[in-house]
Amino acid sequence: MEERFTLSDAQVAPASNKMLWAGRIISALPVLMMLFGGVYSLVKPAAVAEGLTKYGYPAQLALTFGLLELVCAALYAIPRTAVLGAILLTGYLGGAVATHVRIGEPFIIPVLLGVLVWLGLYLRDARLRALLPLRS
Repeated sequence: MEERFTLSDAQVAPASNKMLWAGRIISALPVLMMLFGGVYSLVKPAAVAEGLTKYGYPAQLALTFGLLELVCAALYAIPRTAVLGAILLTGYLGGAVATHVRIGEPFIIPVLLGVLVWLGLYLRDARLRALLPLRS
């Protein structure tokens, strides 16, 4: 019989209250940024169309980008789907980095948001800490 590796509750140390709240606060920063950007894209002011055109995207993609940002942020904010949300946000932010690199602009903001996504999740999710222990 094949044995499968699972992370049972006995193998995963629970987060301290301070660690859990630090993770929630850190996680709130990228969620708020993505929610703001998503809602802003849905409202579609002229600045959104100009920005998309500047980066080489059709202005009609504002709705798609806005919905994508909102869905990714919502999935990340819900504890049960937070890992999926973090993976999707990483992909989305990776596209933002690639776009900025392509036109020669600084790309530190999407990189920092990606780091905050995973740091916040690491602090609030014991399964991730068990999977990626920083110390033994």
